[in-house]
Amino acid sequence: MVAESGPLSHLRVDELRRYGEELDAIREEILADRGTRDRRYILRLIGTQRALALGSRLAMLAACAFHPWLALPWASMSAFLVVLGLGTLGLALAKILENMEIGHNILHAQWDWMGDPEVRSDRWEWDHVCPASQWRHSHNVVHHMWTNVMGRDRDVGYGMLRVTERQRWSPFYAIQPLSFLVMMALFEWFIALHDIEVAHVWSGKRSWDEARPLVRDGLRKVGRQVLKDYVLWPVLAGPFFLWVLGANFVANVLRNVWTFIIIFCGHFPAGVHHFAKGSVEGETRGHWYARQMLGSCNIDGGRLFHVMSGNLSHQIEHHLFPDLPSNRYPEIAPRVRTIAARYGIDYNTGSLRRQFGTTVAKVLRFTLPGPVPAAH
Repeated sequence: MVAESGPLSHLRVDELRRYGEELDAIREEILADRGTRDRRYILRLIGTQRALALGSRLAMLAACAFHPWLALPWASMSAFLVVLGLGTLGLALAKILENMEIGHNILHAQWDWMGDPEVRSDRWEWDHVCPASQWRHSHNVVHHMWTNVMGRDRDVGYGMLRVTERQRWSPFYAIQPLSFLVMMALFEWFIALHDIEVAHVWSGKRSWDEARPLVRDGLRKVGRQVLKDYVLWPVLAGPFFLWVLGANFVANVLRNVWTFIIIFCGHFPAGVHHFAKGSVEGETRGHWYARQMLGSCNIDGGRLFHVMSGNLSHQIEHHLFPDLPSNRYPEIAPRVRTIAARYGIDYNTGSLRRQFGTTVAKVLRFTLPGPVPAAH
């Protein structure tokens, strides 16, 4: 149903239907047009990412092989730190590419149509402590279906932050500036706990029997990631074990910070809308499209920025068409924006500075108590 008041109150039922049909037409057009250039894009990107990851790890080991303090200590140490730093940065970039533009989008089944036995949503396991299967449920099923619906979309604040006045204040939110920074640095670990719903298990709302298999699979995935990043590769560095371990840790933190910023800019900046459960009862296709648009935000940027953001800089297009190849979002974005303007539906886009800046401002503002408005 469409609420009598709110951001869609100006649209009649038949207008929302036509709006949905126009967006459906874009989706069907791209689905029919998928082909060689899309296949080439994702396969080349996977190859580039893997080469970058391997080259960066080898650079770290090469830096360690020169034993910098045996001769010309200061110059050698400087060279060691430069090469190790470049390897760390390269590894962080490789992890960002794998998580954002490759893994995230493969797990959305964007590339299943190719029939490639490796690049499939049910087989891809990404470089992340969260098992891919749990991410597909908490993200694809829950978040994308119920985007910004209060009480249904668990991504609204991730159970840690108050990001809208619709969330009732509790003393826990008084520390959320600190929670925000901790979550940013360790984002993958919070994501790993997301589908388990630890708070619900603790409160008894979710049984331990239900959570146990998720915990077991999660610990297994964590073990593999820890073994790779913090044991096996550092061991290859011999006496420089701690240096490489630290470099891998820094690379993971850099990846976490970047993904956190991009993802938070997708749904939390100023102007984004939230919805009551009642507003989505009997929701039509057109209304679902409109809610996705109103609950999502884009980030302006160039081609490289879009790739490094996993094209989540086109969060609106991603939420409208989560199963379309991500490389197509930039080309359809102007058409989507034109349709939004024609129907008077907000299309929230802005610079990274604007989107993240207003997100931070909201986190600080909602640290303090405030009223909960009537839902629409």
